[in-house]
Amino acid sequence: MIDRLLIANRGEIACRVTRTARRLGIATVAVYTDADADSRHVSEADEAYRVGPVASAEGYLDGAAIIEVAVRAQVSALHPGYGFLSENADFAEACTRAGVVFVGPPPSAIRLMGEKHGAKARMIEADVPVVPGTEDPNLDDAALGEAAARIGYPLVIKPTVGGGGKGMRVVESPGEFESALAASRREARAAFSDDRVLLERYLRGARHIEVQVFADSHGNLVHLFERDCSLQRRSQKIVEEAPATIDPALRQRLGEVAIRAARAVDYTCAGTIEFLVDANGNFYFMEMNTRLQVEHPVTELITGIDLVEWQFRVAAGEILPLRQHELAVHGHAIEVRIYAEDPAAEFLPRSGRVSRLRLPQQGPHVRVDIGIGSGDEIGVHYDPLLAKLIVRDGDRQSAVKRLIDALGRCQFAGVTNNLEFLARLVAHPGFVAGEFNIDFVEQHLSELVDPASLAPDHILGLAALAVVARRSQNSRKEDDSPWAVANGWRLNQVDSQIVQMQDGNRSVEVRVCEQDAVIEIADVSLAVHTVRWETGQLIAELNGRRYFVPVFFDGNQLTLSLDGREYHLNTDDPRHVTASAMQSVGRLFAPMPGRIGAVLVESGSQVAAGTPLVVIEAMKMEHTITAPVSGTVSRVHYPVGALVEEGALLVAFSPDRGN
Repeated sequence: MIDRLLIANRGEIACRVTRTARRLGIATVAVYTDADADSRHVSEADEAYRVGPVASAEGYLDGAAIIEVAVRAQVSALHPGYGFLSENADFAEACTRAGVVFVGPPPSAIRLMGEKHGAKARMIEADVPVVPGTEDPNLDDAALGEAAARIGYPLVIKPTVGGGGKGMRVVESPGEFESALAASRREARAAFSDDRVLLERYLRGARHIEVQVFADSHGNLVHLFERDCSLQRRSQKIVEEAPATIDPALRQRLGEVAIRAARAVDYTCAGTIEFLVDANGNFYFMEMNTRLQVEHPVTELITGIDLVEWQFRVAAGEILPLRQHELAVHGHAIEVRIYAEDPAAEFLPRSGRVSRLRLPQQGPHVRVDIGIGSGDEIGVHYDPLLAKLIVRDGDRQSAVKRLIDALGRCQFAGVTNNLEFLARLVAHPGFVAGEFNIDFVEQHLSELVDPASLAPDHILGLAALAVVARRSQNSRKEDDSPWAVANGWRLNQVDSQIVQMQDGNRSVEVRVCEQDAVIEIADVSLAVHTVRWETGQLIAELNGRRYFVPVFFDGNQLTLSLDGREYHLNTDDPRHVTASAMQSVGRLFAPMPGRIGAVLVESGSQVAAGTPLVVIEAMKMEHTITAPVSGTVSRVHYPVGALVEEGALLVAFSPDRGN
């Protein structure tokens, strides 16, 4: 067995690998960048070494620096986790040359299956069905346009290397193809240093089902059943479950074909064969992930197997502990990914500080894989995944109920997140009934993210009271605070205070009328009585109801928790400008902090409404700033590669007359 291990990753996966290593008595070595020096994965390891500054390319993607640490720390093996260098064949070979065991498949399998065109050709040879599309990875834009016309729409553009949905674009019509191709190439180049792409027919209404395979170096190969990963946003998974709700005959065929696919590339260690399954039960090979998957916990919970332990044992040359006939499914497991992102703003990633963290109690039925703690900063340089919540029960119906309850017990105050979106999603009748596919989130987005998810008037009123109360307390001695007076309500003897708040994509003005003891929001008036501000909590009475509201401030952002829900608002922040305001003044701002990935126009450019202007990259995602109306670009303020803060002025823009 391995005695000393370097974990070449960060966050929750590094913590998760450390957990198994510690149980097996394996000493662990962590690596970190300047942004991660105080992170949880560093503190949980036995030793830790710096590998570079903040940027991934100079840290977790610097294979030479990581191998140098491995040699210096005298480790016997290296676990790559997922992402970063986990599917880099050159890195795996470099580990071997340095005398360090790479806990993963052979480089030949990584290289072959990492290039989608090569993988597709090998699968055709192995009689594995594939999605119709292009096979030549070197087609230029013109040839791809001709191929798209032959394949038909909708179609999907996929980078030939990499995974995780990076660079994927679904194209609905010929008019969208050119811009989607450019965006796919650009994102693939940034993520994988390779902008080659393939085209495939987009199977509308299909399900994304993957099979976990495992092989040792002695010729033994098994599958550990399947996972349904159909629920996705931006072509990236957010909910996974095992087993899938499919016909037993289909389950058997998928398992058999997955094993055939793995054998075709002489595979060892953990891997995943991913399929698309249409409404008629026909399935097609998508790709193979030659690493441990983010969603591996659901497989662990239904099989009782620690997949990381199996990885260690296979890497050490041992035989697989179990054969296919000894494997069985026990119950049902579901995982949701909790992200720092804003579902109401097209799932844009968000940064911030986790001012308060609350999680459900873990046990046989609930598991949380996490790599952060209260007070941690969520930056813009890495994936915005905060945690994974996984539940298990005897059947799917019970597991869904347990998941809904567990989600209600989570809180990540201080940073915008998708908890409420996930709660709506898993409570949706379609999900509860198991009737969903890869288009489900898009089809039901108005139900999952709608105006009802915005803060109601009483929450806006309470937020405004918290802001004004905090201001008052900060300007007075605590024993002289008027907020401590229970019979009467006076502040600083002024008529009113205005609190400007940003709630999702809307800007709201709240007027706190002190003299009349009311709060005005548009045409709504709320009567105010007792108000008291205590550390971290507002006590107030609105329209006859007494509220005790935990409130957390982090700069201009505040988070209120009430009735099992969490509300994130921004106050008095000039960087937050509504789309209409940006359009009217001719200024376009950064909706998130990040790096300028592309500048598509120059000063003086005449553009039509919807024309892409600037691309921002953050947290492994990109967002395109487009022209709100037709007009002229007056000035582009940042070049490619520049780092910008949220709210930074990117483009000065002059709308045409008549807009």
